[in-house]
Amino acid sequence: QVRLVESGGGLVQPGGSLRLSCSASGFTVSYYTMTWYRQAPGKERELVASIARAGTITNYSDSVKGRFTISRDNVKNTVYLQMNSLKPEDTAVYYCKVVIGLSSYWGQGTHVTVSS
Repeated sequence: QVRLVESGGGLVQPGGSLRLSCSASGFTVSYYTMTWYRQAPGKERELVASIARAGTITNYSDSVKGRFTISRDNVKNTVYLQMNSLKPEDTAVYYCKVVIGLSSYWGQGTHVTVSS
């Protein structure tokens, strides 16, 4: 059974950092492209970052490029999102996602609030 569990969210001041984790079970993260999305209040869900299966190819949205880093720990079967230089506009619920075959799987999300 595929399961994704995000953690690491919280309240942080502008300019601060957080590291989000996406713990996976029921599949091997290194075999699939893993993606982080976020959804701010009143806005559509948007792609933040992705990491390709097997390799280290990563992609980022323009809004987070240079500030966020996606990575994967194959031993822990976990994907991370290191977020630095956080801005109030980064406030959102952050989700990880994997597509396996014709099915998309999402975690429950973790809340990130950037505020002074």
